[in-house]
Amino acid sequence: MKASDLFIKALEGEGVEYVFGIPGEENLDLLESLRTSSIKLILTRHEQAAGFMAATYGRLTGKAGVCLATLGPGATNFVTSAAYAQLGGMPMFMITGQKPVKASKQGHFQIVDVVDMMKPLTKYTRQIVSADNIPARVRESFRRAEEERPGATHLELPEDIARDNTDSIIIPASFHRRPVADEKALKRAAEAILDAKRPLLMIGAGANRKTSSKMLGDFVKQTGIPFFTTQMGKGVLDETHPLWLGNAALSDGDFVHRAIENADCIINVGHDVIEKPPFFMRRGLRTVIHINYLGAEVDTVYFPQIEVIGDIAHSIWRLRDTIEAQTHWDFSYFDTVRGHLAAHLAKGAEDPRFPIYPVRMVADVRKVMPDDGILCLDNGMYKLWFARYYHCKQPNTMLLDNALATMGAGLPSAIAAKIVHPHRKVVAVVGDGGFMMNSQEIETAVRLKLDIVILLLQDDAYGMIKWKQAHMHFPNFGMDMGNPDFVRYAESYGAHGHRPGSAEEFGPLLSKCLDTPGVHLIDLPIDYSDNDRVLNREIRELSAKL
Repeated sequence: MKASDLFIKALEGEGVEYVFGIPGEENLDLLESLRTSSIKLILTRHEQAAGFMAATYGRLTGKAGVCLATLGPGATNFVTSAAYAQLGGMPMFMITGQKPVKASKQGHFQIVDVVDMMKPLTKYTRQIVSADNIPARVRESFRRAEEERPGATHLELPEDIARDNTDSIIIPASFHRRPVADEKALKRAAEAILDAKRPLLMIGAGANRKTSSKMLGDFVKQTGIPFFTTQMGKGVLDETHPLWLGNAALSDGDFVHRAIENADCIINVGHDVIEKPPFFMRRGLRTVIHINYLGAEVDTVYFPQIEVIGDIAHSIWRLRDTIEAQTHWDFSYFDTVRGHLAAHLAKGAEDPRFPIYPVRMVADVRKVMPDDGILCLDNGMYKLWFARYYHCKQPNTMLLDNALATMGAGLPSAIAAKIVHPHRKVVAVVGDGGFMMNSQEIETAVRLKLDIVILLLQDDAYGMIKWKQAHMHFPNFGMDMGNPDFVRYAESYGAHGHRPGSAEEFGPLLSKCLDTPGVHLIDLPIDYSDNDRVLNREIRELSAKL
């Protein structure tokens, strides 16, 4: 069999449905093999966007998303999306081409050591130097990408190897089960929880697995222990639950941090230090129990005293069977915190100002989005407002990046989300800065005839850095920019452009766009003038009074 045919057969054996990317001349044998396969090529306008799509596919399915690029500049454009998947724990498999390795007449034209470049950004990277090695290399790439903790893998397929012949056959996936936690560790954790007076549950991104979500729901129902989430743990449990204490959108000083300070035992499920800290540990104040697939990566702000290492769902199941609500547990202070948090979250939800107030914007989005609707956030100031104010009711209904926190991923992620879930409503929430980094993918969405909404929040600036600049009492400098007419820009791609004229128009317009086929862009001016006052001062001052 031709090596490129074997490579595609190996992808089919792994259950691959889509390959996202941009082929080059070094990929043409592989492209021809792909043409006659069951796998669909999703041609994108930039390799970085293809990587974001593949990573999001992996995040939503648990199966490695696959992306393709040529050598040199095509491969280097994968760097950001590789880091996005690796830090965010999203299974992704990258394929890049290369000049012939046995004999080449082009010198070093476009040659970059891609394998070496990918080493710090992936779990596994190799150049294929023999067609006979393809089955093992592909199987190992998928195994590494998908095993806990998930991440990015990469193979380089030189064009002369791709056209070689081989008698090798694909290697099917083996049956495997994740290791389970040690009984003594589970017993120690259970004792700490039972002995505590004010235990508190924290849910991170690693808990965002179907079985873990169910077990955590059962655990909370049985024990009555209040919970909060990290940004990437949003939606693992329904945030309208009466025991929800908020999201750690800010690293310190929020209402939820008053609860954290009052807790004497924090059950930390699925979090690691790659995500921006949801709270800062301080020695001697409380017991922190680390429940995860892997051991804790100790940091100056995170050094748990008890570690329960193994399959998270199994660990929570075993703890649920051991722990019942205790009469000496006292959650009265947590109830107080919850009441004040709810009052603060409601403040501004009907603010009439225009450009629109962030709290009003988030509230209006929540009103019209169905429970299973998916928000795909780019990275910008609005991420904090959505993380804090938007109540997720189901897992993976808010895709935000709190690990690499890269700009430019919002629209590609929305495209992938709609491909994975064609019958669910999908909205890309982007700022004008991040949107323009991959705005060309509007054409991809239009070409694929997807029904998505792009909510573009326009402030004519790099708003998050401008907020930080103001908080540090520096004058405004280097953050403001100009923009195109986004309505006409969207329409030039064949999308539908909209610009509401008031806060009252926004909610009904978003609802109409969600119900109307096609790609819709809503150019919504936003008023960020309260960023510093609310997020840096008001919340801290109000919560301190508790």
